[in-house]
Amino acid sequence: MKHCYVKVTRGLAALALALPPSSHAEDVAEVPPPSSVALGIEGTRFTLNASPTFLLGFSYYGALGAKEEFVKRDLRAFNEHGFNWLRVWATWNAFDHETAAFDTQGRVRKPMMNRLKMLVQEADALGMVVDVTLHRGEELPTFEAHLAAVEYLVDELEPWSNWYLDLANERDVGDGRFVSIEELRKMRDRVRELDPKRIVTASFGGHDLSKSDVRQILVGAGADFLAPHRPRHPKSSKETEAKAKQCLAFAKELGRPVPVHFQEPFRRGYTDWQPVAQDFLTDLKGAHAGGAAGWCFHNGATRGVNDERPRRSFDLTEASLIDQLDAEERAFVFSAKE
Repeated sequence: MKHCYVKVTRGLAALALALPPSSHAEDVAEVPPPSSVALGIEGTRFTLNASPTFLLGFSYYGALGAKEEFVKRDLRAFNEHGFNWLRVWATWNAFDHETAAFDTQGRVRKPMMNRLKMLVQEADALGMVVDVTLHRGEELPTFEAHLAAVEYLVDELEPWSNWYLDLANERDVGDGRFVSIEELRKMRDRVRELDPKRIVTASFGGHDLSKSDVRQILVGAGADFLAPHRPRHPKSSKETEAKAKQCLAFAKELGRPVPVHFQEPFRRGYTDWQPVAQDFLTDLKGAHAGGAAGWCFHNGATRGVNDERPRRSFDLTEASLIDQLDAEERAFVFSAKE
């Protein structure tokens, strides 16, 4: 009963605070209730409808700026090639496109929230999991705004059981992204109050996890699994198996055996090193061999070129992701499930 009261009162507040609706029909349409896919955790594995399942996914950061036809095309295309997971940001603004589901005070922007609901529902229909990511920075500059966004997400997406929450992308980077362990714990506890079964993590930025990192995030913050973002260099893919085993060993020593999810590996267009299809395949196979529970095909804008095109998942306003991939990326996607 307490939960119902919180949800109703917050829903009224959202209506009062939401920004003016978009003229796009899909932005204002009500989304019917789902849900057919239940994400869970069993030891060091993820489960879908109680069956242990490896999460093979792709970065889909700017999805809230995509046309509905792009979303449906991408989800079908990746799903046909064995992908069952994707990562979207609820705080993504890039290339002069404001696609975040929240304003800087953590108040919901209803048109974008409806797009997020559509995405989660479309994924659910295909048996796919959605990582919904928040980050501290220009979009959510304060803890209060960050917490408000967490509360809205948990309430708005409550009907679906095929998504989890990344409370803070690269939370340990020492710039505007930084979120303390204490703040993470407060947000994690709030999620448990609103939705006790909701799976939650927080990711690390660009380095392999130490035993201290693992202790802080699992014991201090209460995360449900590990989401490291590994270093990006030509030898990265050959190190993944060992790094997965190391993370699992650290967690086991703490008495907290949890999944290890390689949520954001290397990508093309990031540095002078341009990984090819075989590098992605080697990294994915290393994750499997090391006992990881999930891995992501990361993709994004092309640094150092005019307009950073192709922008891939960083800008989906003009084209679908599958249509922005280059030959090496397509070769990987088409062979990933083999």
